[in-house]
Amino acid sequence: MVHRNRLQAYLDERLTPEAYTDYAPNGLQVEGREEIATVVTGVTASAALLEAARDLGADAVLVHHGYFWKGEDPRVVGMKARRLGLLMGSGMSLLAYHLPLDAHPELGNNAGIAGLLGLTVEARHTAKGVPGLLWSGTPAAPLGPAELGERLEHAFGRPATHVAAGPGPIRRLAWCSGGADALIDQAADLGVDAFISGEISEPTAHVARERGVHYFAAGHHATERSGVQAVGAELSRALGVAHHYVEVDNPA
Repeated sequence: MVHRNRLQAYLDERLTPEAYTDYAPNGLQVEGREEIATVVTGVTASAALLEAARDLGADAVLVHHGYFWKGEDPRVVGMKARRLGLLMGSGMSLLAYHLPLDAHPELGNNAGIAGLLGLTVEARHTAKGVPGLLWSGTPAAPLGPAELGERLEHAFGRPATHVAAGPGPIRRLAWCSGGADALIDQAADLGVDAFISGEISEPTAHVARERGVHYFAAGHHATERSGVQAVGAELSRALGVAHHYVEVDNPA
């Protein structure tokens, strides 16, 4: 068991949220009970995740997508009221780390992608003003586009959307978790053969073809599972709390 303040201090030290200008507050978003024995992690603080955490006896919930995003309606009504009611009624704290959990060199989602795909990291690049957000590297051996697609499906449990840009082989890749398909131009400037992210928008296909870069959209949710799992596992080792990851199915 650990005090809530100690848990938050540990997370802030490891994930350095002060280094990022983000779209929502990082760290403790909703304050619950002081003593924490069990932490549940998940990608998004949905009602389904909160209900599962409550049923597991969680004292704190740690997510990548939390609350209080810039530009959202500030009123606590409807879905937001129900979610906050679940949290506060059960005494659970909510902690959320967005960009820090994409970019962290060891615990982040991009580090997780590299591990799942067996990629050697060459560099971490500043993108959209965020240090270390875009990653580049190499597979152990050149891959055909179909082979990379198979690896992605095995790693993330769903077929990736592929925009082809030639037959291959793929020797160098860039990647960024989540909704980062707009970084494809910057990835192409690095001279890579393929770019991997979570989502695809209409312009992305044209950019991929015209710049000769294979694009793979492996799923926003799917590419952002690994960060919270890695952090939860570390909290268990370092602070002695119980940790459970809860997967809430999401096709996006």
